[in-house]
Amino acid sequence: MDEIPYAIKILVAGGFGAGKTTMVGSVSEIEPLRTEEVITAESVGIDDLEGVEQKTTTTVAMDFGRITLTDGLVLYLFGTPGQDRFWFMWDELSLGAVGAVVLADTRRLADCFPSVDYFEQRGTPFIVAVNCFDGAKRYRPEDVRVALDLDPQVPVLLCDARRRDSSKGVLITLVEYVLQRYSELENNGALA
Repeated sequence: MDEIPYAIKILVAGGFGAGKTTMVGSVSEIEPLRTEEVITAESVGIDDLEGVEQKTTTTVAMDFGRITLTDGLVLYLFGTPGQDRFWFMWDELSLGAVGAVVLADTRRLADCFPSVDYFEQRGTPFIVAVNCFDGAKRYRPEDVRVALDLDPQVPVLLCDARRRDSSKGVLITLVEYVLQRYSELENNGALA
């Protein structure tokens, strides 16, 4: 009889145009569910395209994908919408999530502050993955940590959300961080 894999829910969050849909799609072993719609003239003045002028679609609900890390561990990935007009969905999407990836775009770094704040306020373990866009200035992870005023234990790493191996490395880093955090809580008696 086959063993049922352990499944955990992960959120992929970040600002508008940070690469959330791309990350979920690059790493998912199934055809990802996407709720993207074409950006129309009606979004002018609502959606800030500065720095992402070539963007033609936007997520209006969520992205969903799945990746098996080991025979016994499956990750269900839920990509959040990036615009603040869709943030009302975050509470529903985050139910049951054990951790989150905050994708950061250094061309629009301030756009990931709401994601960082959301997970900090809820005590959800998260890491920051700096998506290295072509032509964008590169920063060291430590510089991004300082700019975002993150706690020293929060992992910050560089990634290319288009590449499966890079996205998978981000998810492995998150799972390891979540396990470390829960182990620390357990050792301190906080999970008793």
